[in-house]
Amino acid sequence: MAAQQRRHGPATPGERFDVLDPATGEVFDEAPRQQPGELDAVVGRAHEAWLGWRSDPAVRSAALLAAADAVEEAGTDLAPLLTREQGKPLAESYAEIARTAARLRYFAERTAPRPRLLTDGRPMRSEIRWRPLGPVAAITPWNFPLQLAAAKFAPALAAGNTMVLKPSPFTPLATRLLGSVVSTALPEDVLTIVTGPEPLGARLAAHPGIRHVTFTGSVPTGRAVAQGAAASLARVTLELGGNDAAVLLDDVEVERIADRLFWAAFRNCGQVCMAVKRVYAPVRLYDQVVEALAERAKSVVLGAGLDPATQLGPVNNAPQLARVGDYTARALADGARAVAGGHRLDRPGYFFAPTILADVPAASPVVTEEQFGPVLPVLPYGSTDEAVEAANDTGFGLGGSVWGTDLDRAEEVAGRLECGTAWINHHAELSLDQPFAGSKESGVGVAGGPWGLYGNLAPFVVHRPQEA
Repeated sequence: MAAQQRRHGPATPGERFDVLDPATGEVFDEAPRQQPGELDAVVGRAHEAWLGWRSDPAVRSAALLAAADAVEEAGTDLAPLLTREQGKPLAESYAEIARTAARLRYFAERTAPRPRLLTDGRPMRSEIRWRPLGPVAAITPWNFPLQLAAAKFAPALAAGNTMVLKPSPFTPLATRLLGSVVSTALPEDVLTIVTGPEPLGARLAAHPGIRHVTFTGSVPTGRAVAQGAAASLARVTLELGGNDAAVLLDDVEVERIADRLFWAAFRNCGQVCMAVKRVYAPVRLYDQVVEALAERAKSVVLGAGLDPATQLGPVNNAPQLARVGDYTARALADGARAVAGGHRLDRPGYFFAPTILADVPAASPVVTEEQFGPVLPVLPYGSTDEAVEAANDTGFGLGGSVWGTDLDRAEEVAGRLECGTAWINHHAELSLDQPFAGSKESGVGVAGGPWGLYGNLAPFVVHRPQEA
C-alpha cells in the first residue's frame, strides 16, 4: 500500500480515509483526510503562485501542452487506478484519460484571448481586455473523475488562474495522481488537489480567497455551494445533473437505433449526467422498443472493470446502489414490469442488473427524478405533442434527443425540448468547441469551448482619447 500511496501524490501526515473498490465492496487503499482548517494555507499558496502564473500566456500554453503529454504517458498508471476506484471498464478509463489530455491541448491554444476594440462614433479608443480572476476552486463528482477535473482546471489554468480542486471522496486516488502528473509541467501550487469528506468541500466553496467556484453534482449540494460562495460574492458555475428524455418518433427504425439508444442510457452503468434516463415510444412501436432494449440488457456482460470481457461495471458506491434499488422497487410496487433486470446481483460488489422497466406510472420517481444508474423506464405516448409535454415535464433541462428517419421533422421536435443540448438519432456526444449548459435546475453558467475560458476571466476596459 505504501508504494501505491506514493504514486498517488505526496504523502500527507495525519488522518486518512478508506477508498473502496466497487467491484468488491472492500477497502483497497486510503487517501489523506485533509482538514478544512488547512485550506487557508492552501489558498494562500495558490494566490502567491497566481501572481507569476497569470503574467505570461506563452508559458501557460507550453505548460498545458507538456501536461497533456505527461497525462498520456501516465495512462498505464492512471487507467487501472481509475477503474479500481470508479468501477468502469478499463477501456473506458483509457478513453477518459485521452479526453483529459485532449482538453488540456484544446485550452493550451487559447491562453491569450484577443483584446477587442469598440467604436461608437466618439473620439475615444475603447479596448476590452481580459484578466484572470485569481485562485479558483473546483468540486468534482465520482462518475468521470479525471475528465470532469480537466474540464474545470484546463480552462481555469489557461485563463491564468490557479486552482484548488476537491474530488469526490469515493474517487480521490486517480484525481490525486492526475494532479501529481499535471503538476510536473506546472509551477508549484498552480494546481492543488485536496481530499476528504465534508465539510471540506463546503469550506472550500465558501473560502474568502476563492474567486470562482465550479461544481458538478446534485441539486441540493449545488444550492449549498452557491450559498457558500455568495458570502464572498464569488462567481459560480454549477452543473447539476439531468433527467434526459429520448423521444422516438413513429417513423423510427427500432432495430437500427436500438444499440445506440441502449448505450446512450447504460454507458458508465448509467452514471452519466447526460445519459438517456427516460424513453418515450409511440404506442404502435412500444412493445418492439421495450423488447429490443430488454434483449440488449439481458445480454450485456457485467463484471469488474479490470476484466477485459466486462462491458458494464458496478454502481460506484453503496449509497447510489441503494438509491437505484429504491427507485426500482417503488416503480415495481406501483405496477411497473421489469422486462429485464430489476434487482441487485447476488455477488460481492455494487452490481445491479441492467433494468428495463415497462408500464411505469408517469409519476414514479424513476421517471420524475434522476436515478443515475442502470435502470431505464420506457413510456408510451399517443401524439407527438404528448411526448414533448412529457419530456419537458421535469425540473431538469440538461439534454434530450429525438429519434426518427425524417431528420427535418426530428429537428423540429428537438427544437421544442426544454434543455441545453438536443441531439437527433444519438445522445450525449459533445465536442470541445461547444457550450455545455442546462436550463431549469440543471445548472447555472456555461462550460465548454470558449465559454469555459471566458467564464474564468473578467473583462477590463481601457478608454483613451484618439490620437490627434
